[in-house]
Amino acid sequence: MTLDLGCGRNKCFEAFGVDNNPDTDADVIADIDSASLPFLDNSFDRVLLVHTIEHVDNVINTIEEVHRLTRPGGTIVIETPHYTDFSSFCDPTHRWHLNTFSFRYFSDNHGGFGYYSRCRLREKKIQVKLLRLWRFLGLEFVINHCLIFRKFWEHYLCFVIRGKVMVLEFEVLDQ
Repeated sequence: MTLDLGCGRNKCFEAFGVDNNPDTDADVIADIDSASLPFLDNSFDRVLLVHTIEHVDNVINTIEEVHRLTRPGGTIVIETPHYTDFSSFCDPTHRWHLNTFSFRYFSDNHGGFGYYSRCRLREKKIQVKLLRLWRFLGLEFVINHCLIFRKFWEHYLCFVIRGKVMVLEFEVLDQ
């Protein structure tokens, strides 16, 4: 079963939708920022956060709650603007401006910062979408298929060759 958290008016087909706004396609009206959502542990095989994570009060608490809801081996998919995209800053409801390394706290490769959270995720796929020109020139392909180049891009080039949207997919690991 799939949970579409923060579904808005574009709930994923055949997903169970949750949003805090009653004027949406949500099946359940609930505050994503509350201490816990009204579901049992390990209730979902897949959780989607499509243009949701940038709106929450606390990214770490939200990921921990999504981790609780997703069965071990299940998938969490996060789609969000890259912090260099205009859309990241033009929406006044965006609280967070994220990049492809923003969720490393939840992996084994946490850079010494694994103590922020006990929940663990394994990175399955990270896809960065760029403007059409950079895609045409092959830079999107290189960024998405070469970790060393993605690091170089994030550190030195991303304000020149701006990212548009990121789609991050994680496998939930047992705690």
